[in-house]
Amino acid sequence: MYRILELNPQLQRFKGDIDLRMSNYNNKKSQLLQNGETLNEFANAHDYFGFHHVKDGWVYREWAPGADQLYLEGDFNQWDKTSHPLKKIDPYFGVWELKLPEKVLHSGSQVKTVVKNGENLTEHIPLYARRVVQDKNTYQWCCEVWDDINRFQWTDGGFHCDESPYIYEAHVGMAQEEERIGTYREFADKILPRIKRAGYNTIQLMAIMQHPYYGSFGYQVSSFFAASNWFGTPDDLKYLVNAAHNMGIRVLLDVVHSHAVKNTQEGINLFDGTVEQFFHAGDRGNHPSWDTKCFNYDRNEVLHFLLSNLKFWMTEYHFDGFRFDGVTSMLYVDHAMGTDFTVDECYFSINTDTQAITYLQLANELIHQINPYALTIAEDMSGMPGMCLPIQDGGIGFDYRLGMGLPDMWTKLVRDVSDDYWYMDNIWSSMCLRRPGEKTIAYVESHDQALVGDKTLIFRLADAAMYTDMDKVCHTMVIDRAIALHKMIRLLTIAGGGDGYLNFMGNEFGHPEWIDFPREGNGWSFHYCRRQWSLVDNGFLKYQCLNEFDRDMVALTKEHHIFDQRMGDLQWIHNTDHTLVFARGGLVFAFNFHPTQSFEDYLVPVPEDKDYEVVLSSDDGKYNGQDRIAHVRRSSFIGGVEGPHLKLYLPCRTAMVMQPLEPTLTNADRAAHLAYLKRKAEEEEHKAEAARKLEQDHRAQLSKKRVAAADKDYNGN
Repeated sequence: MYRILELNPQLQRFKGDIDLRMSNYNNKKSQLLQNGETLNEFANAHDYFGFHHVKDGWVYREWAPGADQLYLEGDFNQWDKTSHPLKKIDPYFGVWELKLPEKVLHSGSQVKTVVKNGENLTEHIPLYARRVVQDKNTYQWCCEVWDDINRFQWTDGGFHCDESPYIYEAHVGMAQEEERIGTYREFADKILPRIKRAGYNTIQLMAIMQHPYYGSFGYQVSSFFAASNWFGTPDDLKYLVNAAHNMGIRVLLDVVHSHAVKNTQEGINLFDGTVEQFFHAGDRGNHPSWDTKCFNYDRNEVLHFLLSNLKFWMTEYHFDGFRFDGVTSMLYVDHAMGTDFTVDECYFSINTDTQAITYLQLANELIHQINPYALTIAEDMSGMPGMCLPIQDGGIGFDYRLGMGLPDMWTKLVRDVSDDYWYMDNIWSSMCLRRPGEKTIAYVESHDQALVGDKTLIFRLADAAMYTDMDKVCHTMVIDRAIALHKMIRLLTIAGGGDGYLNFMGNEFGHPEWIDFPREGNGWSFHYCRRQWSLVDNGFLKYQCLNEFDRDMVALTKEHHIFDQRMGDLQWIHNTDHTLVFARGGLVFAFNFHPTQSFEDYLVPVPEDKDYEVVLSSDDGKYNGQDRIAHVRRSSFIGGVEGPHLKLYLPCRTAMVMQPLEPTLTNADRAAHLAYLKRKAEEEEHKAEAARKLEQDHRAQLSKKRVAAADKDYNGN
């Protein structure tokens, strides 16, 4: 029986669906792989198609089964559309090829593919373009031939990171303070050191795959093998990844294989004149909410394209894994629009896109073949069973899923519920709502909560007061509440909510404003499409307090490897008092969310009968607290109480973290202990001496018996 059914016995009635899942996976592998071939050996389309500098010149190949004829135009032939036709070298699969002498092309040549269907000629970016640029005068996009032979020198040999992920989600373009688009190299030189100091060991980069509209946040991809030209050259991106690895930071790509931009000149849509080349025909090929095209994951050539794309980013750019965007949309024919997923039948029905599930299984197998240390994360809000179980267990093979219910829970709580009615039972249940055996990335907010139309946590809590009352010498009820809850919510989420943690760039210090990309509606302004690092750097504002708390929170949980323990052990919970205490990773986390009530000598159970020391308090002055919690020893020995307990002072809207300590001896204790050890040593010596004497007596008796026996034998003879 598959392990997924052992972990989820309620799914036994869907065993046939799990059997189908595995049958589809095995059948598709049999179709794709020949003669013992692996997926790693199969996924090499990028090494064959596209432009390649070879010994005697250049070769350009395309897959375009529906086209009548292909041509190459560019600055090398004064943009003559038909002077350089490609030859169809494989009529069955529709493979086209053009060989050019060395002097015709060079790195930097600008080209386009011209496709003929009937009498119609259309221009396209080559499917495997590695660099795409835009003409500043005409705004037309074209492919720039990129010759990367002996170009970038990597220095990250042997890098791998096997620590639990502390993820810093980032967008390169908005990672600087000036009102413009930042670059890969600026990010590497200026932002990576910040991330390293903050304690995060993983960066998740958005908008890296080429997209024609900057404001799409990178989620409408046009050229799947091209690093976004908005931020620099391919070598600049390699510089960033290499620098991260040299700092011990893994790098994940936010990969978009759930859909593609519908553009035809810049994108892959209608490249050979047919929708069916990459996408489903009819309505199924159109995403009704995103106005994009949906892949046909059953077509083997599409799988070859997508799987090769994953390998390309790992081998060419050394990415350490992927966060798969839009997985929920992939999993269901209706893209999960309007489905609540409250019953298991939602996961196993004719609405389930079994072809997409097979692709995701193949993708995960390939990624871990290439790099056993790679991480894959699924953005799935539906809770599909087995998403993060190994394929052989009936799963889909991801390492983690995003805990998307947690930010929704916090948003609704802060937005809709008075502090007086925050029930700890509901909050703790949300922390523990995870599929058995499957790992989750916990987070309070990602880029989704930072966009215009939504609000970051700190902005929901403080709103306009952030513009006037964030000076360290200013104290108002609104700001003090906002900062206190910001710290507590993030600490509770990292400590109790998952098996890894994610933070969006700037939220660690409570960046005050939303993200709004330049667009017609805001006058193409970059004012809200940047990160104001000076707010945390100038030393006068409370953003610094939030930043220091986040840094210390990350450092403490990393030091104690809290994610090695699957779940926190609940010690105490009280809805009326708004208190919550749990243990994880050898630490005890205590929270008092009550808006006004502080508790003296508050009795809470703890897992070990030891003394405890406060190692982190959200109420410390350096974190904009009131210094009400003393960092002193607290004894768990309480007379008249069964089991170890602590008496705590729990001020309102505060959290503290405690660790157990080994007993510390006084001078009198040490003297008594030494005397005890001396007595024990003397007693042991007496016992040893008595044993030696007994042995000697025994040997003497034996010797006498042997002499007597020998005399008897002699006299008898």
